[in-house]
Amino acid sequence: MANFLFGATIVFIAANLVYFFTNKTYRKSKFSTALFLKLFFVLTGVLVGFAFLYYVLSLNEVVLVENIKSRKPVDPTFLNLLYFSGVTLLTIGYGDIVPIGVARFFAVLESSIGVLLPTAYFMKALVSSNRSDDDSKERTQSMLGTLFLQQSCRGIRRECTSGRWTYDTCVLS
Repeated sequence: MANFLFGATIVFIAANLVYFFTNKTYRKSKFSTALFLKLFFVLTGVLVGFAFLYYVLSLNEVVLVENIKSRKPVDPTFLNLLYFSGVTLLTIGYGDIVPIGVARFFAVLESSIGVLLPTAYFMKALVSSNRSDDDSKERTQSMLGTLFLQQSCRGIRRECTSGRWTYDTCVLS
């Protein structure tokens, strides 16, 4: 039963992601797949980089403990360090693993990056979407203006048989 529920959950999550990326309203949104993927890979690189940093620090001293009271060291396997790095970067902070010593400084730095980096990407996407909105509005207005002038000139030319043409305008005599 547990395997069925696990599989159904994975299918449900995958279906929602497929729906999100193929939905027509998504295509009209300001979501940038390129920025999303760039942020994902940058955060993944930061996560792995900090996990490696914690690994290097753990070669000299204990950097992670189970809790402050017991101070029982966490086995410094790369998977444990990767888990701690992910929990820290995503600012979840379960509290099951606690940094000590110099690792505390790096944990604060990593969590700051985890908050500020997505914020910076969001602001970049927001600014670029506003610029593209302004540019597209200007282009649309320009195209509509040109179209309107072309239609107007056609109408004026038809009506302006008794005048003379100067620079695409009709001057009635």
